[in-house]
Amino acid sequence: MTATARIVFAVLVCATFGAFFAAQELKSTPPRVEFTVTPFFSPNRDGRFDRARVRFSLKRADDVTVSVITRDGDPVRRLIDNRSLRAGQDVRVPWDGRTAGGRLVPDGIYRVRLNLRRQGRSILLPRNIDKDTTAPNVLVSSIGPVAEPGAELLPNDDGDPARVSLQAPGRRKEILVYRTDVRPLRAVFDKPVRLDDDAARWEWDGTANGRRVAAGTYVVVVRARDRAGNVGSSVPLPPRFEYGRTLAGRGGITVRYLRARAPAAPVMAGEDALVAVESAGARFTWTVRRVGSNAIRKRGSGTRSRRVRFVAPGGKSGLYLFEVRTRTRRTATPLAVQSQQTRDVLVVLPVTTWQGLNPVDDDGDGRPDTLSAGLATRVVGRPYVKDGIPEQVKRDEALLLSQLDREGRRYDITTDVALARGEGPQLDGRRGAIIAGDARWLDGRVARRLRDFVRGGGNVLSAGTASLRRGITLTPRGRAIMPTLPTQRDLFGARLRAVVRPAAPVTVVNVADEIDLFAGTAGQFGGIEAFEQTLDVRGDNAIAAAAATQDSPPRQVIVAARFGRGLVIRTGLPDFSASLQDDAELAELLDRIWTLLRTR
Repeated sequence: MTATARIVFAVLVCATFGAFFAAQELKSTPPRVEFTVTPFFSPNRDGRFDRARVRFSLKRADDVTVSVITRDGDPVRRLIDNRSLRAGQDVRVPWDGRTAGGRLVPDGIYRVRLNLRRQGRSILLPRNIDKDTTAPNVLVSSIGPVAEPGAELLPNDDGDPARVSLQAPGRRKEILVYRTDVRPLRAVFDKPVRLDDDAARWEWDGTANGRRVAAGTYVVVVRARDRAGNVGSSVPLPPRFEYGRTLAGRGGITVRYLRARAPAAPVMAGEDALVAVESAGARFTWTVRRVGSNAIRKRGSGTRSRRVRFVAPGGKSGLYLFEVRTRTRRTATPLAVQSQQTRDVLVVLPVTTWQGLNPVDDDGDGRPDTLSAGLATRVVGRPYVKDGIPEQVKRDEALLLSQLDREGRRYDITTDVALARGEGPQLDGRRGAIIAGDARWLDGRVARRLRDFVRGGGNVLSAGTASLRRGITLTPRGRAIMPTLPTQRDLFGARLRAVVRPAAPVTVVNVADEIDLFAGTAGQFGGIEAFEQTLDVRGDNAIAAAAATQDSPPRQVIVAARFGRGLVIRTGLPDFSASLQDDAELAELLDRIWTLLRTR
């Protein structure tokens, strides 16, 4: 290469670099524009920071186009298109986080670009816009001071408040408390409790407006706001319950002033019985009496929460009530007592169903755990809420057993939980069994044993409705897990229709009777205000007796069906037990059923 060529080449290279650096200098020269940009926003339609705002003014008049671009420079939306602006004119432009087509863009970093047509240049504003619609992750991680699984209990014997530990990044922290065992759910405080931005704990003594709150299940909710205005809450507000789903975190507090917990299995007459009493340190007295009787069989007192030990009443088997009182409160719990002498008929109390509908928070999330909600539920060792007696016991089991007692019937007694665990009296060697109320859920082992019992010649009275159509698995620790939805047919193959309440009372009459089920009655039962219809029974399980409504077509209500070598009798009347004392025909029917139960 000649010297001249080298010189020309060097000049060209220098010119190229000079042009490059001149362009870079032009780009880095402070722009002739003043601006402000919203650094972050959250277009989630909650009224807080829903729009990003760009505000600017030019030092010199120009035709301006304003665009939003991604961090990589891809265009998102044009906010101003070639508008003529005067020098110093104040321009404010909002952006709602959407493209020109109305699609909401993903969360992320965006920038603003100004194109100045007259100057032939573009300005990329150095401030980013952070679109953030993700709420902060807020959680109630634990509640103390009791370091045990389950909900924190208030009040406690030491008088300590509940200490709520929070994981709540953000600011404007607030505490809300809801009572969750009532419908609709109730907020405890008139307005949220404000916390410091750096707060990690809150204490509650179980009062609102200076007064103790009612006994029940509560959930503590914390919420906080991030810089983009997104509000995070430890649980949705107001709390919403979904079938089979627990609440996030451990925000549960159970307020109880007096409770009693009896064994889920029968206690043998004449042997020691243990009932746990929780009285929040208050002095209490207790009594034991048989359902349907006012006679006190046992009594005693205590000064603090404790286990009460006493000798179970002797004599015949039955259902008893352990009742406990303080100066201002009272509660009770059912207690099954089995006689030392064995009888032909075994009464099975549906404890799984009692507990399956009992709204108690087992796991400390603040939601009552019930089988009806599709949640695992403890059925051993937990108290019943309110006055301690399940509503079903008052209208069904207690009244049925009281009638049997009045008629001098002797029976053995157990619970479905005891049957599943192999405790107490079993079905072996019995002639008949009574499911003494609504048995909505049964452990699979109990279901199989009942079927085998009837197939082998045993007879069963199902005295409840909506029964024997759902299953659970009872764990060794006394938890009912995996509750199923109701099947079309019950345990013995009967297809049932939901309980109906006609506009006016109806009469059901005997339409078939191969076993003299209705012997001793007039063959008709009037004043029926609700009933559960038996549509049919499966296969070879023929109907042996039935009483049906008088409409067309008739609807079968009181039904006895053969199953193997035994019988299954369904009253089909939700008010059956409640009517026994005043309805002579139904009392006579029960008397006849008792005879059939003892026949093999």
